[in-house]
Amino acid sequence: MTTDRPAGGDAEAWTVGRLLTVTTDWLIGRGSESPRLDAEVLLAHVRGCERIALYTAFDTPVADAERARFRELVKRRGEGEPVAYLVGSREFFSLPFAVNKAVLVPRPETEGLVVRALDLCKMAAAPRIIDVGTGSGAIAVTLAKRLPQATIVATDISTEALTVAGENAARHGVAERVRFVACDLLGASEAAGPWDVIVSNPPYVREDEFDSLPRDVRLHEPRSALVSGPAGVEVVARLAAAAAESLAPGGWLLIEIGPAVAAAAEGVLDAQPGLVREATLPDLANLPRIVQARRPVTP
Repeated sequence: MTTDRPAGGDAEAWTVGRLLTVTTDWLIGRGSESPRLDAEVLLAHVRGCERIALYTAFDTPVADAERARFRELVKRRGEGEPVAYLVGSREFFSLPFAVNKAVLVPRPETEGLVVRALDLCKMAAAPRIIDVGTGSGAIAVTLAKRLPQATIVATDISTEALTVAGENAARHGVAERVRFVACDLLGASEAAGPWDVIVSNPPYVREDEFDSLPRDVRLHEPRSALVSGPAGVEVVARLAAAAAESLAPGGWLLIEIGPAVAAAAEGVLDAQPGLVREATLPDLANLPRIVQARRPVTP
C-alpha cells in the first residue's frame, strides 16, 4: 500500500476520507473481514482521537508523519496481525482492555460468560468467583466492576498474561479486589475454593482445526491458549474434574466452548461425577457456546 502524496496539488491531498477509502479497498484485497472498521480504528489510533471523530474530519488533510505511521500499521494488518495488537487495546463489555501477544484478543462471544455469571450472582450477598485461564483479565475485571460485593480470583499458567491482567485491573480500579494467581487451572491453594461460580474460556480448538483458523488468529495469537489437544476438550475434562472438588454445594461451572466441540464437552460434563450438566447456552448466532454444570446441594 502507498499513501505517498500524489501529484496534482491540494486537490489530491491525502485527507482522512480519502485515506479511509483507499485503505478499505486495499484491505479488502488482503482478505480482511472488516476492512472499513480496521482502517478507521487504525487511523483513529494514529491521530489520537475517538473513531467517531473521523466522521467530522473527512476533508482534513493528514500530516506526513501520521500518514507514515498509519501506512506501517496498515501494512502489518494486511499481513494478518490483529488490529487489537496493533493498537494495544480491545473493547470488552464496553470497557477497554490492554492486549498483547501474550493473551488472546477478547471476543464478543465471551461476553456471554459474563452475562451468565452476573445472572447467577445477582441475588447473592457475597459471591465467590474464580476465572480460570484469565488471559487479559477481561472476564474477572468486568465481573469485579459489576459485582462490588464479590470475592474474585483469577488464574493463568502464563505469568506474562497475568501481568497484562493486573494492568487491566489497575486501569479499571479493581486491582484491590481481584487476586491473580499463577497456576494451572485450580492447582494452587488460593484457587481451591469453595466457589459459587467457576468461569472459564479455556483452550478448546482441536489440533486438526488449527490450520483452518483465520490467519490473524493462527499466526499471531498464543497457540497454547487456543489448542486443547486432539479432541479439543482435554482442558475442559481436567477443569470439570477439578471443579467437582472445588465448587460449593449449588455452585456453577461455566465454560466457553466452540461449536465444533460442543457435543464432546457436554459428554465430558455428563460423565463427571459430582456435577449435574445444565442446558448449553447459545451465542448471538444461535451456536452452542457455553456449557454449564452445577454441584448438587445434596449428594
